[in-house]
Amino acid sequence: MRHGPRNLISDVPGLQVGNSEDRELKSGATVILPDEPAVTSVAIHGGAPGTREIALLEPEQTVSAVDAIVLAGGSAFGLDAGAGVQGRLAEMGRGYAVGPVRVPIVPSAILFDLLNGGSKDWGGEPPYRDLGRLALDNVSHDFSLGSFGAGTGATTANLKGGLGSASQVLDSGITVGALVAVNALGRATMGDSAHFWAAPFEMNDEFGGLGLPNGIPPDTAAVRTKLDGLKSGANTTIATVATDAILTKAEAKRLAVMAHDGLARALWPAHTPLDGDLVFAMSTGKRELQNPMSDLVQLGAAAAACLARAIARGIYHAEPAPGDPVPTWKQKFQKD
Repeated sequence: MRHGPRNLISDVPGLQVGNSEDRELKSGATVILPDEPAVTSVAIHGGAPGTREIALLEPEQTVSAVDAIVLAGGSAFGLDAGAGVQGRLAEMGRGYAVGPVRVPIVPSAILFDLLNGGSKDWGGEPPYRDLGRLALDNVSHDFSLGSFGAGTGATTANLKGGLGSASQVLDSGITVGALVAVNALGRATMGDSAHFWAAPFEMNDEFGGLGLPNGIPPDTAAVRTKLDGLKSGANTTIATVATDAILTKAEAKRLAVMAHDGLARALWPAHTPLDGDLVFAMSTGKRELQNPMSDLVQLGAAAAACLARAIARGIYHAEPAPGDPVPTWKQKFQKD
């Protein structure tokens, strides 16, 4: 197996990503922008999601392609980031055509980062619309991981979370990628050890190269969460998986469902009543499947593996900031 040249979701031909963040706010937004409208669906397996323009992504609904996807902090306030991206795309002349009018389709998901030590004194003007527009203006094939974009102020039960991404190129030449903002209720490490649950999927020491431990670390199976410090609804892992394979909307839905296996492989516990765990699946439609049934199995497995790796990479690259409620992985485990 090998990853793409950047080991980012932007290795998928036809995709760019933009981030924006406010360090004082300890929050931000991330935009996934396809060059052309992309077939997209979604699977929501967490019990506390926060979303915008999600119902239209079901296979039976009319609109089959989207203009962008937005991930943001800010809880429900962060949904304004999608409106900011929508407005900017309209200025660019993009959107679903209804007669002479174009309406940009921008599904969005948010995570709760309101209790992470950042200043949230925005009064009657939440900043997320502007953060969304700025993230769109920043789109590129290269972007930073860790404490950037929607992952700026993310946390897990024992470590700081962050923005992660990874890619994989299949033997067929099809590329799969994942992008995730990790703000999970549970832990991405085996107990309080340095070893990531995602270790079996790691490529080229991309999140420390520690592999699996020689024995089972103490407290590995214990259900440790953020419940002691945060309120219900304060946790979410929101992600996008993407491929250049040509998919129908129903196939994109199945890809999103399968990708959730990677989330469950990388976090313990996952899909709880207090997480808003959600995965978008996007197709840029560049390569035909040779054998749709078996190829989709391979795609789904690769998407799950990419998502597991992306979760670990987001935490591995997190950077400390004043007032953080938990340490970063590198603060706790990396020795100089």
